[in-house]
Amino acid sequence: MAKGFVNDDAVQDQIDATVADAVARARSKQGKGPGLSHCEECGAPIPEARRKAVPGVRLCLRCQAERDREETTFSGYNRRGSKDSQLR
Repeated sequence: MAKGFVNDDAVQDQIDATVADAVARARSKQGKGPGLSHCEECGAPIPEARRKAVPGVRLCLRCQAERDREETTFSGYNRRGSKDSQLR
């Protein structure tokens, strides 16, 4: 079976790179430092358990859920590309 220029681990390397990108993106969004005692959007108190569980929390659960719904889904990268793009 002809494999061309692709080594045996190319697919796994591609998967590992995609996972590493997702982890880095998630860590960059993670809060740091002490959290707020009240939500910065609605002013509702943030429970102590949430402040301990989520470092740097700034929003109450309701406001965070609303923000998560509004954010667009990250589409990722097309690491494989199409055959057309490889011919150019």
